[in-house]
Amino acid sequence: MSAPASSDHIVITLPDGKTLSYPKGVTGTEIAASIGPGLAKAALILTVDGKEYDLFRPIEQDAHIRIITKKDPESLELIRHDASHVLAMAVQELFPGTQVTIGPAIEDGFYYDFARDTPFTPEDLAKIEAKMHEIVKADLPTRREVWPRDKAIQHFKDIGETYKAELIESIPAGEDVSLYWHGDWHDLCRGPHFASTGKIGDAFKLTKIAGAYWRGDAKNAQLQRIYGTAWRDQKEMAEYFHRLEEAEKRDHRRLGREMDLFHQQEEATGQVFWHDRGYTLWRTLENFVRRKISAAGYIEVKTPQLIDRKLWEASGHWENYRANMFIAEVEDEDKILAVKPMNCPAHIQIFKDGLKSYRELPLRMAEFGSCHRYEPSGALHGIMRVRAFVQDDAHIFCTEDQITSESASFCKLLLEMYSDLGFTDVRVKLSTRPEARIGSDELWDKAENALADAMKAAELEYTINPGEGAFYGPKLEFVLRDCIGRDWQCGTLQVDFNMTARLGASYVAEDGSRKTPVMLHRAILGSLERFIGILIEHYAGKFPTWLAPVQARIIPISDKVTDYALEVQKKIKGTVVSNGTADLRVDVDFAAERMQKKIRDAQLQKIPYMLVVGEREAAEGKVAVRLRSGKDLGAMPIEEFVNRIKTEAETRKDFAE
Repeated sequence: MSAPASSDHIVITLPDGKTLSYPKGVTGTEIAASIGPGLAKAALILTVDGKEYDLFRPIEQDAHIRIITKKDPESLELIRHDASHVLAMAVQELFPGTQVTIGPAIEDGFYYDFARDTPFTPEDLAKIEAKMHEIVKADLPTRREVWPRDKAIQHFKDIGETYKAELIESIPAGEDVSLYWHGDWHDLCRGPHFASTGKIGDAFKLTKIAGAYWRGDAKNAQLQRIYGTAWRDQKEMAEYFHRLEEAEKRDHRRLGREMDLFHQQEEATGQVFWHDRGYTLWRTLENFVRRKISAAGYIEVKTPQLIDRKLWEASGHWENYRANMFIAEVEDEDKILAVKPMNCPAHIQIFKDGLKSYRELPLRMAEFGSCHRYEPSGALHGIMRVRAFVQDDAHIFCTEDQITSESASFCKLLLEMYSDLGFTDVRVKLSTRPEARIGSDELWDKAENALADAMKAAELEYTINPGEGAFYGPKLEFVLRDCIGRDWQCGTLQVDFNMTARLGASYVAEDGSRKTPVMLHRAILGSLERFIGILIEHYAGKFPTWLAPVQARIIPISDKVTDYALEVQKKIKGTVVSNGTADLRVDVDFAAERMQKKIRDAQLQKIPYMLVVGEREAAEGKVAVRLRSGKDLGAMPIEEFVNRIKTEAETRKDFAE
């Protein structure tokens, strides 16, 4: 079939460049079968010139195609989309009179919203899931029809599906809509869908029932939402539920309470009360960042919390970010102040204070900036999503010629710090211009190309995240993968040609002229609150010794060795750590409890080392060392233990497991 196309034939180009000739109206099913029976069996959908197509949909003109199978990453969303249709089909078969609304694929699964007076029960979920398996096993054929908009509206009104009719009414007049049939059941949908329900497979499960409002508006009718998860096979689904179990065990909110790190309460919604141990962890992390950036040539500054709206108007934040800003009105001065949601405009004010020369660039200006942003109460989540937080924020003022080298240096610093903190699996996304933005397309082209060049210089792979840049510039997003396979977007690097110009920043160039500096916005941890939450869950509270709020606990067997216990504590705390980690952190458990209870308490608090001391240890100048894992290292001289824990603090290597 490699002959050139005739008037009744079309040329199909495969991903490897091979061309094949088929009659007009050929389907993806027929193309896959012509290539081989294995591909025909595995095919789910295809792409035609980059657009997703049903296998049974005819192709009428020359096209580049790609056949999608379960091996392709796109297959997960497709499986979940089809599963949501089968969920709706099962519900309407079991509970006649229920109206369907919308049911998309989402991360890790799918949902469908239903209009039904009687609440669904957990027992109903089991029945619905069983019915879904029946529908999949029946391998019902799928077909697609395109209808005029008005015909579709009337059809869904006639069968009592008022929500579907309302959805179609929001589509511009004159447009056609597509409907998909699975057997005799049908739904409004853009598609694509599998050729039959059997292609979904059996790796799905319904997970929970929740409330939802029609179109997400609390003023509208309340619906019932059924969630499910779907995967390519049973192994993937088992791994997913294992991750959920692990995530439950590692929940930073529970561990934060158990380890006495922090708490939150209604009187300070979206904010954190840091306890002594939690704030010790905070300061250890902050000092780690401070040492790293100081060595990398950053200066550290501090800027105000309340700033007149005029500055935010000039920077573009008032127009583009006002909904997320907290406001304070000063009546006697007739001013409106904003609690700063970010630090960049304030850093430009420091740059502008005094004439700067090109010789001073790049100027790397850092701040542990306290920021406040309004987040809806429903979006808040422990210390991961809050309204008040501190960023390890910095802005690099540089020339255009310095963008690539500064960006590459930043990437190297970021990856080094992530590795020290226990994250070695890092992915990079380049987020490009959003619809709502400031600055010309020419400047955006320049900024996006600069970041792409920086990635080449840093020898880092990246993917494009279209339309997700900040309103003032494109950005790199650094995504960490934790030990149970979850992804966390933390660090960012943004190239900004706009804000320094808007706020009147300039420097004296080599030729004596005034030029506007480029500003690189960058953060490594992002929000310290959120990053500590990530650390808690990544390590399940079992921090490496250098990070642990309490690194060792001395457990005296009796009151007779109280003085010796205090002597050991003094000797350990007085040890100087060469990399400036601060004093070693050791406490003494004087509680009137049995030794085994004290050891158990220390293990529950995830303290790396327990040093048991009795009269024998006191007489010999030793400590009996136990690890939080339960391993007993036996008695060792105090100096030997000090050298061990000092080495861990200095090298950030953990020997306590």
